[in-house]
Amino acid sequence: MLSLKQGLSLETIQSLWSPIDDTSLEAWYQFKNGIVLDGAKVTQWNDSSSNSHNMVQATSAQQPTYDTGALAFNAASETNLQTTSQISITADFTLGIRMSPTSTDATFVGDNTSANQFFKISAENEITITTGSGSLLLTTAEELGDDYIVITRSSGTFKLYRNGTLESSGTLAGTIEIDSIGIRATDANGFTGTIKEIQIYSSESGYLLNNINERLSIL
Repeated sequence: MLSLKQGLSLETIQSLWSPIDDTSLEAWYQFKNGIVLDGAKVTQWNDSSSNSHNMVQATSAQQPTYDTGALAFNAASETNLQTTSQISITADFTLGIRMSPTSTDATFVGDNTSANQFFKISAENEITITTGSGSLLLTTAEELGDDYIVITRSSGTFKLYRNGTLESSGTLAGTIEIDSIGIRATDANGFTGTIKEIQIYSSESGYLLNNINERLSIL
């Protein structure tokens, strides 16, 4: 008999739990959902939460490309998506993302309208978080690749989880501002690689962490 984890599929996870079930959900850029295309290019990735933080890109040269559920970004072309409805989180926080970066100095989410607000792959095994209050460097035991990453903040302490394992932690205060995927202000430190899903919450808990990990692990 299969164990619970071995027997789970995406459909099973969705029937048991969905990000929309959590009242602290701020934005959900869902795998294979809410994506508006112009040919192979992504013009919009709609927010699957009720908050309408839709990410859009009107400039053709800066639109990511799409293939079988993954959005491909290229820093050289400054590909990115942005929302005019700012996501602003002052206290506890959770970010879940399934991505496969192929470069460093690469912002996966950030703010392209104000400086010093970003989550960036700064080296093969390092993620830098910057808020208005400063910066924090979190490390992983192995270099980042095709991974599911969860970053939490509880009472000022950030924790970085990679593929379900706690890698490192540190303390950083300050409001978290997000209005872009794949770039930060102004059109700097672009992301190269693919992103399948992003979830953003204004809370942190073990229950939420476990559910996010289960979902992202099978994308």
